Amino acid sequence: MAKKSSPDTKLVVNRRARFDYAIHDEYTVGIVLSGPEVRSVRDGRASLRGAYVTTKDGELWLTNSSFTLRQQGQEDSIVDTRPRKLLASKKEIEQIIAARDSGLTVVPLTMTTRTRYIKLTIATAKGKKNYDKRETIKRRETEREARRLMKR
Repeated sequence: MAKKSSPDTKLVVNRRARFDYAIHDEYTVGIVLSGPEVRSVRDGRASLRGAYVTTKDGELWLTNSSFTLRQQGQEDSIVDTRPRKLLASKKEIEQIIAARDSGLTVVPLTMTTRTRYIKLTIATAKGKKNYDKRETIKRRETEREARRLMKR
């Protein structure tokens, strides 16, 4: 009998995105990948660090994401960073393009698997200033200290 997985299994997470950006709207979109790329994502050998979403001819493209592909029969691997097409509805694409035109950035947050499909969660976001980042760090540390005191 096949092993059942959880409904959303997070494979790749862009941890810097929530620290560097103030997230506004999130969208779940598909991504066009080849077989070796899917294998590398499922093995956790993909990275969204420094990746962003661009638009070209009314389509969404994931740029600067890296996938470490293993060569068949070889020990060395190749890091592939070419742009990949994202699959979304026309309505979502129009909303994302409108947000980009208003000055927001579109960043990838997570890559998850639902059944056999790899889905990418992207968000429209605005870059944080340094003082916002310091405030986030301070808030996180006070929450951590409060949990530590409650534990005792």
